Amino acid sequence: MTALLVLLGLVAVGAVVPAPVVALGPGPTFDTLGDVDGTPVVSAEGLPTYPTEGHLNMTTVGVTDGVSTLRALGMWASGDYRLAPRYTLYQPGMSVEQVTAENQVEFDGSIANAEAAALTYLGLPTRVTVGALTDGSPSAGVLEAGDEIRAVAGSPVTSVQGLLDALARVRPDEPLELTIVRDGGAPRDVSVTPRGHPDDPDRAFLGITPATSPADGQRLSITLGDVGGPSAGLMFSLALVDKLTPDPLTGGRFVAGTGTVTPEGDVGPISGIRFKMLRAQEVGAQTFLVPAANCAEAAAEAPGGLQLVRVGTLGEAVDALETLDRGGTPASCG
Repeated sequence: MTALLVLLGLVAVGAVVPAPVVALGPGPTFDTLGDVDGTPVVSAEGLPTYPTEGHLNMTTVGVTDGVSTLRALGMWASGDYRLAPRYTLYQPGMSVEQVTAENQVEFDGSIANAEAAALTYLGLPTRVTVGALTDGSPSAGVLEAGDEIRAVAGSPVTSVQGLLDALARVRPDEPLELTIVRDGGAPRDVSVTPRGHPDDPDRAFLGITPATSPADGQRLSITLGDVGGPSAGLMFSLALVDKLTPDPLTGGRFVAGTGTVTPEGDVGPISGIRFKMLRAQEVGAQTFLVPAANCAEAAAEAPGGLQLVRVGTLGEAVDALETLDRGGTPASCG
């Protein structure tokens, strides 16, 4: 009887006491060509847009926190979830709100990169703008998000890399003249005194996130609430390319995928690809775009019947979809 009471007590404790883990599994998926709550996920103003077909679904990893020990064991035993130490996602001393805010910053960065990659791929005119200001930025009160930066110390800048190259020649703690345009007004000069960069005191730090934006009078918009992290960049870029070019990319297919993207269009690796593939197949995807660096992992864990396509750049992803539309076979992870 005593042993039974002890066992029941352990079960009761295990049913209510949170385990020091999080459960990772398939998360929500969204069609980047569609709408969420009546708002297009991807849209453009001041640019010609065209009808699209099929699906270009971005995929996510679901994170379940605060699970009891017994539930965690059950989720692990199901094979649909993986358990990870909680501190790998929620660092000691950080609140859930702080982690969520960091994920949102990464997501906002992925949106900026996706827009830049699409504009670069399509060869559209662009401007260098202030995407955001960091906390405690030395540019606060002088620059604002959305400002166009046309010159640094009198030297014109036409790309984010050009801005970074110009700043590499600047010394910290010395006033720097920038030529900016705000809200479509006339160009004007402002002065900012950069500080030393947190990672390199000898490098000038303006405390801004530069962005590549479309020409004046044009606007790209990517809107998707309650999603964080950088791994939707590739699918956002593809949706923009699809909407800004005459021929539908998917040919009516249900395509899903994942991958970070740089402003230059390079596709980077992500985590949790197994869960993303499972959810993609569950909702009806026929083809899944896989970052080249994730191909070996994806091939080993892909659900049967899901076509894996290897992509290393935005251009390769577009070419792969066009190849599928012609009845060809794009590069595979298999």
